[in-house]
Amino acid sequence: MSLLSMDRLRNCLEGIVPAGIATCDPDGMPNVTYISQLMYVDDAHIALSFQFFNKTRENILANPVATVLMMDPDTAARYRLRIRYLRTETSGPLFERMKAKLAGIASHTGMVGVFRLRGADIYRVLDIESVPGRTLPFAPLTPAALPALRRSADALVTCNSIDALVDTLQSALERHFGIEHQSLLMADCAAERLCVIASRGYANSGAGAEIAFGDGIVGVAAREGTPIRLMFPAVEYAYSRAVRDRIAPEDGLPEPGEEIPLPGLAAPASQLAVPLLAMGRCLGVLYVESRQLCRFDYDLEDALVTLCAQFSLALRALQAEPGDDTSVTAPPPGAVPDGRPLRVRHFARDNSVFFDDTYLIKGVAGAILKRLLEIHVDSGRTEFSNRELRLDPCLRLPDICDNLDTRLILLTRRLIDRSDDVRLEKTGRGRFRLQLNRPIQLEHG
Repeated sequence: MSLLSMDRLRNCLEGIVPAGIATCDPDGMPNVTYISQLMYVDDAHIALSFQFFNKTRENILANPVATVLMMDPDTAARYRLRIRYLRTETSGPLFERMKAKLAGIASHTGMVGVFRLRGADIYRVLDIESVPGRTLPFAPLTPAALPALRRSADALVTCNSIDALVDTLQSALERHFGIEHQSLLMADCAAERLCVIASRGYANSGAGAEIAFGDGIVGVAAREGTPIRLMFPAVEYAYSRAVRDRIAPEDGLPEPGEEIPLPGLAAPASQLAVPLLAMGRCLGVLYVESRQLCRFDYDLEDALVTLCAQFSLALRALQAEPGDDTSVTAPPPGAVPDGRPLRVRHFARDNSVFFDDTYLIKGVAGAILKRLLEIHVDSGRTEFSNRELRLDPCLRLPDICDNLDTRLILLTRRLIDRSDDVRLEKTGRGRFRLQLNRPIQLEHG
């Protein structure tokens, strides 16, 4: 039995070495040309990019059987496929993966503006044949994906808090997979936006930066619920350059999102965005990037998809655990700090919060911060619990999947980034302390 399979030959489908395709018209006249892109679908199917109404397309529609010659870019081993055309997809996850990958190939080959994906042609693989010839030994340049996945999974199962889960995931990526540049974004599905809660490898954490579903490689991964991987630079999919519509506020203050730039390399050579999926919902996206071309291959993509699935299930389990059952009582007030008051401005339209006219955060995290400071100003309290926030009618958090824990992580890290005067400190399971170095002057816009 032949050991050849598309699972074993995925490296040939990366677009590094162009493949050739041979077709015939109904009269048997052959036509041979290069293919812009081959893509792995599963062990029995591949996809070819449909870009032009050319002779190959005409032949395939009339005679659906073709032959493909492809080469492994690492070993120079060549393989011949016999394939049969099945259908064309013009939207959906597979189409979006191919569209993003084609953009990288176009940039790499100087064909930007020429390549335009019309559809993803799906073919069944009928036969695979090894073509005789000299080959090179395979020499992997990155850590083996399966052992790295096992070590990372072992680390995740020890986590008993969402904060620990986030830190463990990022540490595992760095330690076991050698991934230095990474960001974790959580989803607000109602608003169709993603928000950075943690990152590594950048001068600024970018905590609180937002991106819309469908915007850039991260937004497409969230919208389609599928991993998007680029082997070459593609300007139109650059995460750090993702553009979102902004409307200037009436009061002349800066639009909040403009104050938090997305963390990212200025010119990434390789990118991979993996959605965090659980029970049919996108909880967020893991984004990794590198200055090295072709850094993320199919095996790494598989490993990170599996790791993110485990992370997502662990996240849902921790979110579903009952909170602190201690009755919500008012702890004694803490010491009142001295010094010049910190002017805190809150705007109800989007719950944006400014410290001395400098934008800090908005949305649910902004509403939480405003409520904590409001309670402190009224009563002097500094000790709080997650449970009381969930029950607080002023916040109007949803009954299910309120993401309070991840919002508190975001708020904690954003305060570390932007303020020396306000901190949130975890004091126990479901409990935290508001630390202030200056008195608060709370204003409402």
